[in-house]
Amino acid sequence: MKNWPLLLLFFCVSLNAQEINPAYADSIPTVIDSSYREDQFYFGLSFNFITDTPHFMDQNGFSAGLSGGFIRDIPFNKNRNVGIGVGLGLAFDSFGQNLFIGEDENGETIFRNLNSDNIDYNSNRFNTFLVEAPIQFRWRTSTFSSYKFWRIYAGLKLGYIYHFRSVFRQDANIVKQSDVPELERFRLGASFTFGYSTFNFQVYYGLNPFFPNSTVDGEELGVSTLRVGLMFYIL
Repeated sequence: MKNWPLLLLFFCVSLNAQEINPAYADSIPTVIDSSYREDQFYFGLSFNFITDTPHFMDQNGFSAGLSGGFIRDIPFNKNRNVGIGVGLGLAFDSFGQNLFIGEDENGETIFRNLNSDNIDYNSNRFNTFLVEAPIQFRWRTSTFSSYKFWRIYAGLKLGYIYHFRSVFRQDANIVKQSDVPELERFRLGASFTFGYSTFNFQVYYGLNPFFPNSTVDGEELGVSTLRVGLMFYIL
């Protein structure tokens, strides 16, 4: 091909024309995608701690939680790095402790301190299954072209316990209780998440007790929860 030197020269000139002079790089406007949002699927793992308990109530065994769902992102500003998030998901939490929950022959709920009665047992825990709706104020360093960034999300979680189960186990006896009228099924908690990219640290603190109007041996029962763990966000 006789004209290849001319073609090579033309190609080199074209590449040089596309280079940006560093002196003018700062003057080039940043392109912002006006439709960019941080809509995300989330998955959380947590260690669970009981709080606001009567003096006798102790936690024992392994207590953990799982959560997952989807959050819709609503940016506020032009850079789309500040906004709110509204989501919907499911959560499971388990709590090992020494509060027996059962019922008498009349169907009335029984709350009992297992330690004071010197009862031998293998395990005692209650589990909650919830529908949750997180509402977050969101700040992040993300852009529409970068998925690795710092984030701080803070807000509330509204929840409803659609299934409750207490399980007491002895060698030759198992007591399961799911119908507890004293249980406050509507949940409200404060949440805080911060981290980088996919891996994030999460804290949740329950603002209302599980058993607000119940007593054990004349002492208010109450009982709330603190969750500490990791939250994973997937775009």
